[in-house]
Amino acid sequence: MIKFNIVGSTEAFDFKIKVLAKKLLKKTSHKLKLKSKHVISFIFVDLDEIHHINKEYRKIDKPTDVISFAYGDDYSNGLPYELGDIFICKEKVFEQAQNYGHSSYRECAFLMTHGLLHLLGYDHMQPDDEKIMFTLQNEILNELKIIK
Repeated sequence: MIKFNIVGSTEAFDFKIKVLAKKLLKKTSHKLKLKSKHVISFIFVDLDEIHHINKEYRKIDKPTDVISFAYGDDYSNGLPYELGDIFICKEKVFEQAQNYGHSSYRECAFLMTHGLLHLLGYDHMQPDDEKIMFTLQNEILNELKIIK
């Protein structure tokens, strides 16, 4: 099971972030058969903060929707207790939900799942890796019936 921390203001959402996080993490832990306990942090930031993080750490001078920082990258001895931090831009959640024609709940769930899979070692830089990661995140959201 994965335990979590929520950092930052989540008052803008019309749903409970903690309830969503618990559902996503339970499903992901079960689906990936994670045997031991792990901890992550979901950190909700504004557009300026995510822009600053993206520029400083990724050298990309624009805001983004989600950035994950894993505490390790060699999982040959198993996953670490603390997996890392997931930064989610609140404004991007609402903007992208509107652009894609679905709810902010679905968009937030997608970004949380996407960030979590990055912490667990998944990536989408190569087409084969992208297919694996995107299939898994869609399976998690679909099994939880988070579609719209």
